[in-house]
Amino acid sequence: MTRFLCLLIGYICGCFLTAEAVARRRTGKGADTLGSGNPGMANIASTLGVGSGLAVLCGDVLKTALACGLCRFLFFPGLGQAAVLYAGLGAVLGHNFPFWKRFKGGKGVAVTCAALVFFSPLGGVASGLAGLLAVVLTGYLPVGAVVIPTVALVPVFWFYGMEDGLLVAALAVIMLTRHIDGLARAVHGQEKRVWRRP
Repeated sequence: MTRFLCLLIGYICGCFLTAEAVARRRTGKGADTLGSGNPGMANIASTLGVGSGLAVLCGDVLKTALACGLCRFLFFPGLGQAAVLYAGLGAVLGHNFPFWKRFKGGKGVAVTCAALVFFSPLGGVASGLAGLLAVVLTGYLPVGAVVIPTVALVPVFWFYGMEDGLLVAALAVIMLTRHIDGLARAVHGQEKRVWRRP
């Protein structure tokens, strides 16, 4: 039951779409009407500017921190670090599938990365840097997004055990499903690069 409640708390926090709030504040329109229609940092930054993108990033990190902090330190400290991953998984589900938007949300990159950092600061930062390196090397955001939780899989299974490893595996599967179309376009050279090779 405590694990389910962690997921639920995370889901409720994740349902707050920062991109939607920023878009409506700046334009009076929903995030799904701008650019690619994705309520995430990259889309808001490309359509409304870097400052707006950073505001979305901060909001997504804060809502993940709220979910993870509440579950880890206030409600379910007995779960240990696993509480962070359950809450983080819930936040990703809420961000990606918010009930109030007919379950059409973002792709959960910032939320996933934040959850991994809150779970294991060193490992989470390493995973984020690996994802960034993948983007630098390939130019494709979907590749970097999928790399982030994938890189964390083996270390978490090795150092934290089966339960935590399976939770990170769930994060990796969700990330893959949210970016599978982008990966397919990248394979065929149809995905937009964040930079162009000279």
